[in-house]
Formats: sequence, C-alpha cells, structure tokens
Amino acid sequence: MTAFSAGSERASGQAWRELAPNYERARAREDSLDRRVEWPAQRDVIGDVTGLSVLDLGCGNGAKVAELVDDGAAAGVGVDISGNFIEPRPGTELVQGDLSDLGRLPGLEDRRFDRVPFLQSFGYAKDPVHALRSARSMLTEDGFIVLTGTQPIRYARERAEKNGTTLGEEYFTQGTYTYATGWNQNIALTKNTYTMSDLLNTFSAAGLWIDRALEPHLLEETARRYRTSRSG
Repeated sequence: MTAFSAGSERASGQAWRELAPNYERARAREDSLDRRVEWPAQRDVIGDVTGLSVLDLGCGNGAKVAELVDDGAAAGVGVDISGNFIEPRPGTELVQGDLSDLGRLPGLEDRRFDRVPFLQSFGYAKDPVHALRSARSMLTEDGFIVLTGTQPIRYARERAEKNGTTLGEEYFTQGTYTYATGWNQNIALTKNTYTMSDLLNTFSAAGLWIDRALEPHLLEETARRYRTSRSG
C-alpha cells in the first residue's frame, strides 16, 4: 500500500493522479453516494446559476462544472491538481493546479466569480484559512462559497473501531489519520483530524460566516433500493 499526505502538494498531486480514474468510475455508478446524496444536495445549495460565473475548486474531472454551464452558467472554471479532465465543453475552462494557492494559477488574476464551490475538496488544502481567504477575494459582491465535506464523526467512528477506543476519544483526537480509500485499496491518504468547531473556527478566521448548513442523507426508499450495493 502506498500512503500519501494531503499536506504535501507533490504527494497530493501524485495521489490524485492515481486515484482520479478510480474515483470517477465509482462516482459514475448508479448507486454511488455522490449521485444519490451528495451532488443533489450540492446542486440545491449552489442554486440557480443562469448567467453566473462558477469557480469549482477541486473539480475532479470537471463534469460538475460542465453540468453547471449546461444549466445556464455564463462561464465555468474548474481547478484540480490531478489534471484528469473530461474534454472541455464550450464555456468551461479546466485548469490543472493546486486549490491551496489560487494566486499562482494562470488566467485567474483579477477574475471574480458568483459561486465558488469546494465539493469534498477542502480537506486537501494545505492552509485552510489561506485557501478560504483566497476564494473569498475572488467573489463578486453578491457571490458565495459552497463548501461540502465529510462529517468528522465518520472518521472518528472508524478510528474507534480500529483502535478499540471510544467515539468521544477519537472525535477529539488531534493529529493525522491515515486510511485506505474506497476507490483504490492500494492507496492510502493522510488527513488532519478535525471537529465541527475546528471547521467553524476556520470559517471565522477567514472572515466568513455560514448562511446555510445542510446535512444530506440517503432517503429510505433509495436505501432500500440499493441496500445490497456497495456505494462509491
């Protein structure tokens, strides 16, 4: 098994170049959590994009930002460190680069965007506060950031089961956590542990406030339909 740290730009890029095809195949499955839970909730929060500009930070292969353009966005830019992109559609730009340092990305100088989503990508920022401040500086006057991430209790539960400890102990544990990905069992990722208060304090430190919070879940009907499937 190969382990990669999310805190290293080189390691993160290498990890995602290897993981990206596996991730996209899992995400495209009919029973994937992204298709059934995450993307519908993300799309609802992003809202009507007609005539707006979108900067998708950590865009994966770029399919979601392309869909937003199809839904009426005037322009869509996707940034991802893997460079494993779909063929760009008219109105979309896909840039290989690190979301942690937007100021170094070519073509984004002095540009402003109405929507800046971090869709399950924020946990890979080397300096979360800096990443949010950079994104904030690129917002239009009425624009907003959409940030989605994994509920920290999930990783706390996994650590408790692995270590034979309690959920409370692991939830408040400081440090890093290394785990095998569900997309490729031969590749492990290392992330910093965090609590919800850590995340809220990060927003505050970046000069942001939360306008709306949502905890999406799998509908019972969908759960019954796919209860024998392994979701990606």
